[in-house]
Amino acid sequence: MTANGVTERRVPTNGIELNVAEQGEGPLVLLLHGFPESWYSWRHQFAPLAAAGYHAVAPDMRGYGKSDRPQAIDAYNQVEIVNDIIGLIPALGYDTAVVIGHDWGAPTAWSSALNHPDRVTAVGALSVPFTPRSPVQPMPAMRELFKGQFFYQLYFQEPGVAEAEFERDIRAALKKFLVMGAGGTDLTALPARGPDSDLLSGLPNPDTLPAWLTEADLDFYAGEFTRSGMRGPLNYYRNHDLTWELTAGAPTTIEQPAMFVAGERDGVIMMAAPALENMPKYVKDLRINELIPGIGHWTQQEAPEAVNDAILRFLKQLG
Repeated sequence: MTANGVTERRVPTNGIELNVAEQGEGPLVLLLHGFPESWYSWRHQFAPLAAAGYHAVAPDMRGYGKSDRPQAIDAYNQVEIVNDIIGLIPALGYDTAVVIGHDWGAPTAWSSALNHPDRVTAVGALSVPFTPRSPVQPMPAMRELFKGQFFYQLYFQEPGVAEAEFERDIRAALKKFLVMGAGGTDLTALPARGPDSDLLSGLPNPDTLPAWLTEADLDFYAGEFTRSGMRGPLNYYRNHDLTWELTAGAPTTIEQPAMFVAGERDGVIMMAAPALENMPKYVKDLRINELIPGIGHWTQQEAPEAVNDAILRFLKQLG
């Protein structure tokens, strides 16, 4: 038993086992976390969803926490990740689910809905808007776009480099990274860096934590990544091209009821403004599409009440 009525267990799916945290009984709502997080990033959502009559389940995604961590880099392409999530639905005793994801969990949620409409009855995403598969290969385009400058996703490409930087002092690294991505940081004020920079040494080392992140929260995350290491989580970024190759011919529109919520100060939203604007063309039944003022990237942790309100409004509309 975890605190506050949330329990954990390991569940077999897609040839591996995922650790899941869960609370409540009723229709299944899967909550998918991003980088560098865990099921714990949904800690504020379990009780409200359970109280409203839903079975809230948040897995540690493949490579994270207490879930299995395949060694091969290509085991972390999005087709495999989506298969993990689709396989969880019957493994938990259900035919269908509502799937909601944040950060890397958002493209997984979108893709689950896109490719498995028989299993995913409705879809939600935090921070990352839906975009259909790119007509061009992603990594060459990314290298061209960020030529001559530092971009974290390019830095993450070389196996072992970012792992070593994070794992040198995992708690300090997570503290810097989480605070940097939050609404209290003016990303436009961070100094420009060259392509040979590392990720963390140029980031400010915060003296105090923001209200949404306690010392106990940081301790929990540090413990999880001390256990799992950073290789699996970073491998998600190393599969852009493989995922692109494997998803040729994928559908381009999402027909299920959908919701989208993000922080107004989220760096992803700053980068993905055109995707946010174009999303209603591709997400045909977008019932909630909201930006929360004053918060950054860690949507459901920085603004749990607003996120819970949006999720519960969305679920209520589904009947």
